[in-house]
Amino acid sequence: MNQRPLSAHTTEPSGVAVAVHASDPMTALGAASILGSDGRLRVLPESDIALAEMIVIIEEAVGDKALAFLREVRTKSRLDTSPRCVIVTDRLRIDGLTAIQYGTAAVLQRSNTSDDELLRTVVAVSQGAAYLPPWLQGSLLNQFDRIRRDVLEPNGLTMSGMSARERDVLRLLADGHSTEEVAVRVGYSERTVKNVLHSLMSRHGLNNRAHAVAFAWRAGVI
Repeated sequence: MNQRPLSAHTTEPSGVAVAVHASDPMTALGAASILGSDGRLRVLPESDIALAEMIVIIEEAVGDKALAFLREVRTKSRLDTSPRCVIVTDRLRIDGLTAIQYGTAAVLQRSNTSDDELLRTVVAVSQGAAYLPPWLQGSLLNQFDRIRRDVLEPNGLTMSGMSARERDVLRLLADGHSTEEVAVRVGYSERTVKNVLHSLMSRHGLNNRAHAVAFAWRAGVI
């Protein structure tokens, strides 16, 4: 009797790939056990960190050494998007903008973070959420304000990436003014106003003036 050959089936591993980084091996092992207990997550061995979609750093203090690690991970990553990061620490020695630049989406206080809170936060961040404590949010707002005041505004730019001139033109268009009326109010030639609009629409892939006004409104410029 002929026997039908068995077909081999391979299944892709399920769950968001998470790598745990801690200088204390027991801390790393404990966190890996907590996160690995949830089917939505898959804890990677150190050798597969280039495949991590999430990085969890657990240290008493997080500073330049942790940044160097994150920089290396991002360089070696084989994914299309850089991994997001959850930092668990009692002393964050890097500023908020730098932390976010390296993918930090959540910061937890190590001394009072429970196992359940760690798991909930990592799952939430893996699904696109973010958690930054109030003190860090305040620090970020102050940094953004300094950038706006000291860097952008002196160069005629806004936080949205639009120039002050583009913002002024769009505000007047949103008020119902024609390009000719806009030119008179802002002191440009009508051709300059049209060039400003054309440059803005080309840069952001906008179809027409109404689309440009809507874009500016969503960006909070008008």
